[in-house]
Amino acid sequence: MKVVVQRSKNSKVTIDGKINGKIDAGYVLLVGFTNGDNEEIIDKMVHKIINLRIFEDENGKINKSILDVKGNILSISQFTLYADSSKGNRPSFMNALEPNEASRLYDYFNNKLREHVSVETGIFGADMKVEIYNDGPVTILLDSSELFK
Repeated sequence: MKVVVQRSKNSKVTIDGKINGKIDAGYVLLVGFTNGDNEEIIDKMVHKIINLRIFEDENGKINKSILDVKGNILSISQFTLYADSSKGNRPSFMNALEPNEASRLYDYFNNKLREHVSVETGIFGADMKVEIYNDGPVTILLDSSELFK
């Protein structure tokens, strides 16, 4: 599982010209799954995300979590996080989890996040237009294969 965490001032996802999800301050999460991902990995990733301290405190030091600042999350499914561009110029997506299982895990992931914070989403597999007002900019890549060995 890979998650790109972007600290955001406000962001939204539009599908077929209609806003599907919109947040003010919080995170935009770009979320991808691969073979072997499961609920246990998601539970660990959710714990990492909600406790990640990348918001500024009263002294301007990056020291607060999304829980501390009462932020929101915009979660976007992103199978392209598992692109393999090592051969040629057209990426392969063979490392991305097959869509039915990835959709199930994406729903599980968002529901686990909702136990802690407000979560807006795109629609799995849809053609989405995502507008991200990156704050900082602060962008962190979380990869379960490195975090949870």
